[in-house]
Amino acid sequence: MQIGITLTSEHDLAILLERILSEARRFTRAEAGTLFLREGDHLRFAVVQNDRLAREIGEPEMKRLFQEQPLKLRELSLAGHVALTGDTLNLHDPYMIPPDQPYSFDARVDARMNYRTQSILVVPLQDPPANILGVLELINAMDRGQIVPFDSQFESLMRALASQAAVAIRNARLEDQSLKDALTDVYNRRYFMIRLEEEVKRHSRFGEPLSLVMLDVDHFKEINDRFGHRAGDETLRGIAELLLKHSRSFSVVTRYGGDEFAIVLVKTPKAGALTYADRMRSVVAQHQFSHGTVTVSLGAASLPEDGASGDDLVVAADKALYDAKRLGRNRVAAPLT
Repeated sequence: MQIGITLTSEHDLAILLERILSEARRFTRAEAGTLFLREGDHLRFAVVQNDRLAREIGEPEMKRLFQEQPLKLRELSLAGHVALTGDTLNLHDPYMIPPDQPYSFDARVDARMNYRTQSILVVPLQDPPANILGVLELINAMDRGQIVPFDSQFESLMRALASQAAVAIRNARLEDQSLKDALTDVYNRRYFMIRLEEEVKRHSRFGEPLSLVMLDVDHFKEINDRFGHRAGDETLRGIAELLLKHSRSFSVVTRYGGDEFAIVLVKTPKAGALTYADRMRSVVAQHQFSHGTVTVSLGAASLPEDGASGDDLVVAADKALYDAKRLGRNRVAAPLT
């Protein structure tokens, strides 16, 4: 019941997915796990957690390797079978599956990662109307440092958790749509204001640094006038994708309005914000858009140096952005302190 309350109270889809997998792993003592979301005829690696691989190759590289290739539903994979049938699979050794079964274990991921899956529990993320939204896969149950089979008692418990998780995912997706910018698929200004207020409260309570970076496309009107609004839209979508790709998962990337983006950097002091802003400036400048090169100007501000409230932070970052454009564009600026 407590897990269900925790899941249904979380509205940020990315955080929710991480929490679902973390709770399932904690409950079953699984060394690793993956959470797939169904997208048409494919399963996408939405969340990957693996303690050993994270230590050996680093979490960003681990996630990149997993997420670069989605699974086709019709391939004879364990996750694909569960997504299509709603079955639960609890296998003591997936390498020993008999050939007459309607599923098989794809060992290519293990080979690519230099990993060994020894026990696996796979359950569907199935909501009450029986829609399967994805698959929860738990790998290598641990007991006193040894890998053991998953206890059969976990099967019904994980199905119950997965059912609650499916409802929470469906609700978060609906709310996500109302908080997303339709053109760029990053969060909109409404969500920005909600999250900024939450993070300012957290800063006031715990004293953790908080930064805001405002980004504006240089000469955006000229792009629209010269190449058309389709090129302008492509520019905004491309910048949004670059921001998402090169930001940490808990950074809040939003389209603030027009050709301006706002990125809330949690637990990030001003030095880190300036480093991030300059990296994004360079990433955008080096990216080849279909109509040519695009540059951006950025302003960075932080609490507590540049104010005491969310409004103060927005004003300070916006003024710094104006300074960056006034000084010649394609640069980063910060308030003088």
